[in-house]
Amino acid sequence: MIKKFPKSFLILFTFALSLLACDAVDDLLTFTITDDIDFEVSSGIPISTPFEISTPPVESNSKSEFENNNSRVDLVKEIKLKSLNLAITSPEGKTFSFLKSIKIFISDSNDKNEIELASLDTVPEDAKTISLETTNTALDAYVKGSSYNLRTEVVTRETLTETVAINAEMKYQVTADPL
Repeated sequence: MIKKFPKSFLILFTFALSLLACDAVDDLLTFTITDDIDFEVSSGIPISTPFEISTPPVESNSKSEFENNNSRVDLVKEIKLKSLNLAITSPEGKTFSFLKSIKIFISDSNDKNEIELASLDTVPEDAKTISLETTNTALDAYVKGSSYNLRTEVVTRETLTETVAINAEMKYQVTADPL
């Protein structure tokens, strides 16, 4: 005896199966690339006044990462910042107690089309590492190239008496078509 299933069950089953199939395809086409850069916050920055910190251009390794993940620049559908973490690398034992807030902006290699990348309005005073809140902006135009620029704007809560070295690690989620 053949059992008949209600039409609504078959529709629900087909829908669930298609969702699982789409998730599996998306996982095959999504990967993470990481860029990092070191910069310094100098002593003598004014308290409670926005101040820009110079940051060298970021040399992106995106082209090789695309190739390592069986894709190419022209097959990239979308790039978004997944995380941006800052860690103090020197002096040893230093915390972010001097920092009140931070904003990081990204622009292309010609310093054009600048947009906010990530920020943190209230930096924890006792932290040696911090995670910034990322925007959900598509960053394809910036990360696909061989380099891009970052501009960092900080507001301090105390005067620095020494230079602080910071490492910024950026993880980008890339969705691309396979080769």
